Amino acid sequence: MIQLSNDQEKAIEVLFKWFNSPKKRQYITLGGYAGTGKTTVISIFRAELHKLYPDIKVAFCSYTGKAARVLKNKLKESKSVLKKDSISTIHSLIYAPMLSKSGEIIGWELKEQGEFDLVIVDEASMVDNEIWKDLLSLGKPIIAVGDHGQLPPIRGNFNLMQKPDIKLEQIHRQAEGNPIIHLSILAREKGEVPFGTFNNKVRKYNRNEEDSKEYMVDQLNGYRDDTLVLCGYNTTRVRLNKFIRSSLEIETERPTINDRVICLKNNHKKHIYNGMLGKIKSIQDERGNTYFAKIEFDDEDTSYSGLIDSRQFNNKESIERHSKEIDIFDFGYAITVHKAQGSQARKVVLFEERFPKMDDETWRRWLYTAITRAAEELVIFG
Repeated sequence: MIQLSNDQEKAIEVLFKWFNSPKKRQYITLGGYAGTGKTTVISIFRAELHKLYPDIKVAFCSYTGKAARVLKNKLKESKSVLKKDSISTIHSLIYAPMLSKSGEIIGWELKEQGEFDLVIVDEASMVDNEIWKDLLSLGKPIIAVGDHGQLPPIRGNFNLMQKPDIKLEQIHRQAEGNPIIHLSILAREKGEVPFGTFNNKVRKYNRNEEDSKEYMVDQLNGYRDDTLVLCGYNTTRVRLNKFIRSSLEIETERPTINDRVICLKNNHKKHIYNGMLGKIKSIQDERGNTYFAKIEFDDEDTSYSGLIDSRQFNNKESIERHSKEIDIFDFGYAITVHKAQGSQARKVVLFEERFPKMDDETWRRWLYTAITRAAEELVIFG
């Protein structure tokens, strides 16, 4: 039997009060720090909802395919997802492909109201204003779940998790012994993580020490796809990407087949979003400063094909998109913490870098966001 914390019990009570209210607002937001048991709350809420309303269908969704798969596994473990429920990306839930006569996808349109009664959105801090409006247009009640300790979205003023209606802030006892959770608390509360070894998979090094420099090289030379290399400055990101590509014996500075890339600009029409990571499957020169590339994204059902701007690769400045037909990608071996929001990896290698103008609150959020990207292994160079 799961032992709920006080704020978990309160959260479930508030969710039911909202759901049962005939005059409820269309949505409610649930914020929770890492280790507070957001998924536990949603799982128990779903199970109890079934007892009261056996016919209700729930559509669970998340911003990325990877996050949707993580959510699916967690819900299956707790046996709280029913056969009639669905778990998908937000995009596959609310958009339908528009096909040409030859069967090619030429765009996307909003689906008509789906056959479900409640939408539960995970990783809601990633949802931008445009997608949120489309979710609301479905006319269904929505529970938006996210981490209110993370950085706000990079662009615009829209932030679903800025002031959640319900907050989970008590670390669940199952997570108390997790060193990554421990470091996330230090980051969130103090903005500082001490040097040291916290277990055999969680360490922080002083990168000015000679031994640390050798270990840093070892970490980068051992790069794998299940690793996120994170930093603050774009100059550092470019330097790290060059080093990792060299260690992988990629001899050209141009993007090539199997290169790891990241999308840097949303294109809602093509269903590609800032921060999506993937691999190039084919690439060739086109006219002007463009390549025609096919890209397969991590844990996504759809792939990308189209024109991408060649000037962005290894460029520390962000290229503006001057045409809706040309998309913006860069190498994705090392990325900034801002671009890593919504992502998670088995292993994170973090280079602590604080901007001179960054206030203490933003720094704590930056460090917390970076640390909580790690699922199992975390190496920090401070």
